[in-house]
Amino acid sequence: MAQNFRIALIGGGNMGGALAAGWLRTKRGAVAADELVVIDPSPGEVVQDLASQSGVAVLPELTADAAATLELAILAVKPQIFEQVATSLADALPVSTGVVSIMAGVTLNRLTMALGERAIVRAMPNTAAAVGAGVSVCVANEAGEALEKTVTRLLKTAGTVEWVADERMIGAVTAVSGSGPAYVFLLAEALAGAAFAEGLPRELADKLARETIIGAGALLAKSGKSPQELRRAVTSPNGTTQAAVDVLMGAGGGLPELVRQAVAAAERRSRQMGQDPGKR
Repeated sequence: MAQNFRIALIGGGNMGGALAAGWLRTKRGAVAADELVVIDPSPGEVVQDLASQSGVAVLPELTADAAATLELAILAVKPQIFEQVATSLADALPVSTGVVSIMAGVTLNRLTMALGERAIVRAMPNTAAAVGAGVSVCVANEAGEALEKTVTRLLKTAGTVEWVADERMIGAVTAVSGSGPAYVFLLAEALAGAAFAEGLPRELADKLARETIIGAGALLAKSGKSPQELRRAVTSPNGTTQAAVDVLMGAGGGLPELVRQAVAAAERRSRQMGQDPGKR
């Protein structure tokens, strides 16, 4: 029996699975299980669990029948394979179906050229969406402005949602919040490694690094104070923290300069991915 799907998730990997799980998380979720179809020939573990537990439909490709009633298609494939899937999507999707892309570097112009004139939104979520604590930043083409409420409602299941008017900002967004969790995980990895080097058992070193970052993040979220204020509050003059911060703020600009360079490199790569698809 044909199903009247409302939303198609194109790509059932880590990020796509995190979003789908968020939509279905509560009894009155943003999307009902029978309204959602996931398109992926090799879906990830999260999507496989959703299929077995919630009955979400999973198809290897988007058929005309499955696409007939779609209101929205979420593109969650890797940007490197966008061109490979775009032709079949353009053929299958009704012109009335809006598109939300979470692919890094794929511009609204490229999306329009590949999928035709339609309502399109670019969104950049991050991996904390898996636990409902992510942040997504979105931009829409003119036709996509009518989709803003729907997209906001969907992405709020994954955390905070912000909108910008200038698509050029998305490169910086990708570099800061999109890639940012990796920077924090690297800090946790380095902190645990330093603790182990100072003689702590590996398990305790890992736990202290993890819980310290979790606690600092919670304090930053709930205190209402800026990062600078919180840093200064914990840094007593001539104390142990001051000794460490002096190293981190050392020659050549220290950690702030390294972070600036890292974000600039990620933003530059995002622009390259958007401008030169053949060399990615």
